[in-house]
Amino acid sequence: MPHRNLEAVIAATREVGDMAMARWRGEGKAVDVQYKSPNNPVSDVDLAVDARLKAVLGAMVPEAGWLSEETADNTDRLACRAMWCVDPIDGTRDFIRGRPGWAVSVALVVDGTPEFGVLYAPALDELWVAQRGQGALLNGETLHASQRTEFAGSRVPADALPRVDSDLVIVTKPNSIALRMALVADDRADLVATLRWGFEWDVAAAALIATEAGAAVTDAFGAPLRFNTPRAQAFGVIACAPGIHRAVVDRLHDRAVALTTSA
Repeated sequence: MPHRNLEAVIAATREVGDMAMARWRGEGKAVDVQYKSPNNPVSDVDLAVDARLKAVLGAMVPEAGWLSEETADNTDRLACRAMWCVDPIDGTRDFIRGRPGWAVSVALVVDGTPEFGVLYAPALDELWVAQRGQGALLNGETLHASQRTEFAGSRVPADALPRVDSDLVIVTKPNSIALRMALVADDRADLVATLRWGFEWDVAAAALIATEAGAAVTDAFGAPLRFNTPRAQAFGVIACAPGIHRAVVDRLHDRAVALTTSA
């Protein structure tokens, strides 16, 4: 991705984020919500943001493929070296409930790796930007991820923790998984970990932001994340301080074994 276009992508992300913000909490016009599946809402704002981003970003890099939560997947993207990986509103449930934990997530993936990512959370007045090899910024300030080395006492964005994780500390949890990962990049959390299949559009931008800030970012097994894959999913995600990564992988393994045994 030519560096000269990065500011244009930031501007496009800001534009759609501000467009969504104008409808947040039903401002101007009530938000129309439907359900793609149980507990999986989509609003007319998600769809409008998706359409606008596809038009603008597609015009910037016509040869790039497209992967978005709100667009039917087209496997033609697999033949493209570059691919836009977009979640128009990550954290839709927070958006429709009038809570601030949502963001527009945009990443450009090249040869399976994010080249840059933009995460814009207008309700929080936060703009996160990263370019591979160039570090990560929050509102123009350089980010430095958590450097915690002791697993016990690690800060986790969560509503509640199971008994097995009683040695961890809860901090505020946005609905957006991308924003939770960004908290690690900004040293407001020490770890985020999931033990389920997750889509690439949820984490592509945040994975680069956290990595460029110095965090360890992998799947639940501790392996590197790859993007523009046929399934467009990975099993789990970890974003954490490098010094506790092994302990996080081990904890997830123990939990997976426990769940399998009890099933």
